[in-house]
Amino acid sequence: MLEQRWPVRAPRRRGFALIGPAFVAAIAYVDPGNFATNFSAGAKYGYLLLWVIVLANLMAMFVQSLSAKLGLATGMSLPQNCREHYPHRMVLGLWAQAELVAMATDLAEIVGGAIALHLLFGLDLFVGGLITGAWAFLLVAVQAPGERRYIHAVTAYFGMIVLAFLVLVLTADIDPRQAVGGLVPRLDDEGSLVLAAGILGATVMPHAIYLHSALVTETSEAITMPQKMKALREQKVDVTTAMSLAGLVNVAMLLVAAALFAGTSLGDNTLEGAFSGFGPLSTAGLLFAIALLASGLASSSVGTYAGQVIMDGFLRRRIPLFLRRGLTMLPALVVLAVGVDPTWALVLSQVVLSFGIPFALVPLLLLTQRADIMGELVNRRRTTVVAVFVTGLIVTLNAVLLFLLVF
Repeated sequence: MLEQRWPVRAPRRRGFALIGPAFVAAIAYVDPGNFATNFSAGAKYGYLLLWVIVLANLMAMFVQSLSAKLGLATGMSLPQNCREHYPHRMVLGLWAQAELVAMATDLAEIVGGAIALHLLFGLDLFVGGLITGAWAFLLVAVQAPGERRYIHAVTAYFGMIVLAFLVLVLTADIDPRQAVGGLVPRLDDEGSLVLAAGILGATVMPHAIYLHSALVTETSEAITMPQKMKALREQKVDVTTAMSLAGLVNVAMLLVAAALFAGTSLGDNTLEGAFSGFGPLSTAGLLFAIALLASGLASSSVGTYAGQVIMDGFLRRRIPLFLRRGLTMLPALVVLAVGVDPTWALVLSQVVLSFGIPFALVPLLLLTQRADIMGELVNRRRTTVVAVFVTGLIVTLNAVLLFLLVF
């Protein structure tokens, strides 16, 4: 079990004890990969795929709620529960793929941060990758026993992203009628299908599921069933608030891209194109780049933290944080050093992540429906039905996405 890090709080503060873990997980849903996908969807198809983002966010909210409930009911993270209840060979396989997921996650986040530093300061992409990785390491390193500094720091970056896109939405000339029309499910052509599958299928991030279940165990003091029921209600508030804000940011990305770039060649396909479309020296361009930088820095630290949770949970082993940071950022630095197109690297990372989603979602579903594990917090029948539907939909869409990308 993960080491308990938090001191006993005064009773009057316990109502706020769990507010925060979901905001760390929510960073995964506004990472540089989301920037690229959402701006590409808005630039190519206007408001058409707005309904996909809304649906994706609802599914993410549901999955993160299940992850939080598992941690709360068992006092263990998802990787720890897998180690406890599954055969050793299966656990080793789950650990191996989860490590690849952590590396793919860092690839997207570090590349995104490097692009942002290049846009803001003209830094070489490799140098920008080093700075992003080092800063993300410092974010994780500030975590100390009895402190919530990491959650606060990541939440501050999340707030920067929300604020930046709030300003961008308010200043963009958005067509309300067309935006409302984008909430009606429909597709135009094969390209819109690919983007829809990409948005839906790659929405749920495996490392966010692993990490959220662990953060709940570290912040929760609930022992008795009444305490756990109260904590579960608080977790629902945390998840609903954090994931709703993440969903609004993703909606804002598409709305801004649709309003400014639809029907033009600007903002299409690359993050650099979106920055150029805003105007490099414009306020909007600077807000976009700053939000991208905050996303890259915060989400990269989340990937590093998740890597620690993965190894500790599956193997009961820990390695020094500096070594963990170096291992997970190595593929990203290699990609940047050899001059691989950064947008292509982002797409590749999402493909790798899509392979890892079933290995997190299916165990989460199976574990949360077992009364011998969850006790009174076991999934109700309707929750299990929804979980099966969401899991099947996400896995299917990832398979469709991979097929379309290959063929």
